[in-house]
Amino acid sequence: MYSEIQYLLGAFSGVLIGFTLGLVGGGGSILAVPLMVYVVGVESPHLAIGTSALAVAANALAGLFNHARPRNVNWRCGGSFALAGVMGALGGSTLGKAFDGEKLLFLFALLMLVVAVLMYRGRGGAGIEGVQCNRENLPKVALFGVGTGMLSGFFGIGGGFLIVPALVASTAMPIYRAIGTSLIAVATFGLTTAANYAASGLLDLPLAATFIAGGIVGSILGAMAARRLAGAKGLLNTLFAGLIVVVATYMLYRNWVSFTA
Repeated sequence: MYSEIQYLLGAFSGVLIGFTLGLVGGGGSILAVPLMVYVVGVESPHLAIGTSALAVAANALAGLFNHARPRNVNWRCGGSFALAGVMGALGGSTLGKAFDGEKLLFLFALLMLVVAVLMYRGRGGAGIEGVQCNRENLPKVALFGVGTGMLSGFFGIGGGFLIVPALVASTAMPIYRAIGTSLIAVATFGLTTAANYAASGLLDLPLAATFIAGGIVGSILGAMAARRLAGAKGLLNTLFAGLIVVVATYMLYRNWVSFTA
């Protein structure tokens, strides 16, 4: 059972998660686990992963609604990507539950740095408007979906920070449209992972509820900011990469402190 202050911190963290999820698609999933562990004070990394997966999935659905209104979602591409990745998320989350929690956080931080570099290098790509998923690119979309689903499930995250570049790479859609479309898979992978962790008793519903409540407010603000920034070429990618580096560096520092203590 957590204190009232911890639940308040959970709600505040949810606002941050929802805002970044609405702004850069995967920012919420990047922040969720570190906030659970280092701000709210959840001692078990696996419990933090299971709980945050549910919160991120719910916030992704709220963000998806906000991105769908201005038609920034490619439903066919997003649905195909998510469907292909469900089994990957299930298998990855099963493996993640059996993995040491601290090592999981360490590997997660390293992966974040790799993705940050890739996103920064691709910050100038404008993408192709009106791109569609068809027989030519669907196999590539499905392949990326399975791969990101496995990584998403293994690390217990929605996986948007992997899904956005994967959608851009497999379809060449613009970054702002990939952000909106990614939320379909973020929600799908998050729910799959949360259900798997819940089956092992590694999910705290009241704490997840505070994250979700705060995240709904944050996602509205984030989606509004994303629409305003959509015209600035490369800016979203740069913000995305910078956010990942900051959080990953802090996680590596905390992991090193824990290891040397």
